[in-house]
Amino acid sequence: MGNMDGEAEFEESATKLFGLAGAGGTEALPAHVGAAVPVGLTNGKGDTLLMPAAYYGHAETVRMLVTSGADPDRANDRGHTPLDGAVFKKESAVVRALLDAGADPDGGRPSAVETARMFANDQFIQWFEQRDS
Repeated sequence: MGNMDGEAEFEESATKLFGLAGAGGTEALPAHVGAAVPVGLTNGKGDTLLMPAAYYGHAETVRMLVTSGADPDRANDRGHTPLDGAVFKKESAVVRALLDAGADPDGGRPSAVETARMFANDQFIQWFEQRDS
């Protein structure tokens, strides 16, 4: 029985951490990430903590997670990367933070480049081209 309680407790904690990442919990997350929780923790969709932070526009949280070792190019189970999510949501500060962290605009399905072209986001396309030169 003790093991089942531990699993439920871990799942509850993980759910809280993903909520913190999505809410931009830049100050609260470091107390958990790296110590008891691996920075590469994934949820049932294959998202790491970086995905909700990027998708919901929390550039400082993204920077903190990447500095803690989060992989900016880790795709979820659907092939989406944090950079693709940030481009889709038009989160300029997050796109910049992920590019600064070395995120690959050509990674993922669709790639961030493809998403930027789909939505005719010239600013992001220009940033991606500058990175290639």
